[in-house]
Amino acid sequence: MTHGPCVLGVDFGTESVRVGIFDLNGRPLTFASEPYPLYHPHPGWAEQKPDEWWQAFVVATRRALAQSNLSGDAIVGLGADCTSCTVVMMDETFTPLRPAIIWMDVRAADQANRIAQIDDPARKYNGFGNVSAEWMPCKALWVKENEPKTWAKARYVGEFIDWLTHRLTGEWVGSINNVSIRWYYDRNTGGWPVSFYEKIGLGDLIERFPPRILDMGQVAGTLRPDVAAELGLRPGIPVAEGGADAYVAMIGLDVVTPGKAAFITGSSHLILGQSATQFHARGIFGAYTDAVMPGQYTVEGGQVSTGSVVKWFRDNFCGKEATLAAQRGVDVYTVLNELAAQVPIGSDGLIVLDYWQGNRTPYVDPEARGIMRGFSLRHTTGHVFRAILEGICYGTEHILRTMRANGFEVKEVVAAGGPTKSRLWMQMHADVSNTPITLTEVPDAPALGSAILGAVAAGLFPSVADAARQMVHGRDRIEPNADAHAEYRFYVDQYIATYGRLQDLIQETTRHVARRAR
Repeated sequence: MTHGPCVLGVDFGTESVRVGIFDLNGRPLTFASEPYPLYHPHPGWAEQKPDEWWQAFVVATRRALAQSNLSGDAIVGLGADCTSCTVVMMDETFTPLRPAIIWMDVRAADQANRIAQIDDPARKYNGFGNVSAEWMPCKALWVKENEPKTWAKARYVGEFIDWLTHRLTGEWVGSINNVSIRWYYDRNTGGWPVSFYEKIGLGDLIERFPPRILDMGQVAGTLRPDVAAELGLRPGIPVAEGGADAYVAMIGLDVVTPGKAAFITGSSHLILGQSATQFHARGIFGAYTDAVMPGQYTVEGGQVSTGSVVKWFRDNFCGKEATLAAQRGVDVYTVLNELAAQVPIGSDGLIVLDYWQGNRTPYVDPEARGIMRGFSLRHTTGHVFRAILEGICYGTEHILRTMRANGFEVKEVVAAGGPTKSRLWMQMHADVSNTPITLTEVPDAPALGSAILGAVAAGLFPSVADAARQMVHGRDRIEPNADAHAEYRFYVDQYIATYGRLQDLIQETTRHVARRAR
């Protein structure tokens, strides 16, 4: 079978790299993945080695080409996404000075708390609320304060995508996506917030950042000959400027116009919407200028523990259901979904707060913890499982209510990720939020989004929006049930009220447990 021009979409995740080869209709010809290690040298720390990212990338790319039976010459463009808030410190030769501090590393909690006390307009992107220890300035400040020798040698400081782009092309350029969503860069106010960086003690950081900031999909450079030989590709093909995995997934879901939102599900949930106007509010991250599409603003909300709570319940409390599933030759989630479907809306008064690992938005509270309330002897495994699913849906609706209260109305949600396999759960989300949910043909939205960026850089489409229209295809649309939505409103109100009434007790207990753990 012959193919026309193809593009490479590369998705660097937390545990592995996934390489996809796509045609210009967005059809995946093949995927290949390769893992790389994750290191936890201390509690709360998480690191990776850039050389191990590269080794995995080479293996996965060559495997994908072999599986597709294509020659490297068939690939005419390359795009990539990487985990965000993964910080790389490099010397004057672009050699990493230490392992990369990846997104989930929270060692910079003290620095984040101090930055949150700074009075500066740049903090609008945090809604002038709490600051996440994940963000670039927090981690950079930690290195400066705790590893001064590394800091002194760090001529270049960037994120995973910046390191990768340089390795591929030799160009030291930055992505408007990363710098706006996690570095406080705002093109509307001149770019770098110099006063903010000076106030937090990082006045010498901006000079180490990439000097040229590109939109996603612009040509960052061309593939170096030595790298092309290593990967099995043609030298000189255009390499697109990429960005953070979840934001590139927006493009792979065709969420590139105001009023639409991407719903990235998995072990956590992320809601990313496009707005025609800029706004900022407590409990919302953003709205970030030009982060995905020039002239638009991206608003962000997220839940830390969603699919991970579902998995926790399955692994620890569903032995009988697992046995039954094995006897029937089905997945245990099939059994649990069947049980949950027999339970009425509201789980007979059982309400779950999904804060197992804290709350990302709207509270930005790392000390929040999960709650189940309303138990009676009537409740069964099916009740608890449904209540967990509903509680996660309530958390999503809480985020959407916060956005609506500040003038941002989501008209359509496009979802991706493992939880979309559960029709019951997706219907709950649609009903609770009274918002239709669209599912797309290619579930690997980050890899497809990266391929779209590669196609634009190769000049195959005039814009990212044009490429997304051509390469992203919907396969299903889940409509909300108005009666179910009306019934759910009481339980969402109960969910929201619970945290406010128990916040002090939860935080007191969390701190007590933390002290004992030391």
